[in-house]
Amino acid sequence: MRFHYRLHALERMFERMIDPEEVEKAVLEGETIEEYPEDKPYPSALNLYQSGKGPLHVVYAKADDGFVIITVYRPDQERWEKGFRIRRKK
Repeated sequence: MRFHYRLHALERMFERMIDPEEVEKAVLEGETIEEYPEDKPYPSALNLYQSGKGPLHVVYAKADDGFVIITVYRPDQERWEKGFRIRRKK
């Protein structure tokens, strides 16, 4: 399976010191917590992955020849409920 990284995702990974192996595990083994079926050119999803480095959120899309990584970040407790699966109400 191929992984295509958008420039934005690569910049965020570099800034946040997140390695590609962790991102790819998040896509393949993580829990889908949100789906965005209207996204273009492909529907996308948000996965939560728990690693030894803490929780990780990855927004990705399934493309014809693999996955497109859109953005990557460590969720913030101020924006997410305990467990990082549900966004806090504003």
